[in-house]
Amino acid sequence: MIGAMFDLERERDALAKANRDIAEGQRHIAEQKALIASMIGQGLETSLAEELLRTLEQTLDEWKIHQQLIREAIISHGGCAS
Repeated sequence: MIGAMFDLERERDALAKANRDIAEGQRHIAEQKALIASMIGQGLETSLAEELLRTLEQTLDEWKIHQQLIREAIISHGGCAS
């Protein structure tokens, strides 16, 4: 029982970190989109900035998958995933 509670606590900590990572990733994406818009307005080349944006978006998608897996692990341990 103690091991199960420890695992559940560890999973909840992992979920909290995943939530923070996702929020940070969303902020980075918003900043990158604003930078690209500014670059376009200045007539600058944006291909590298757009490539970075795609990488940020792909990373965010992977983090969301990881977040869901953590939620499922918590639920399977009988916890409540928020």
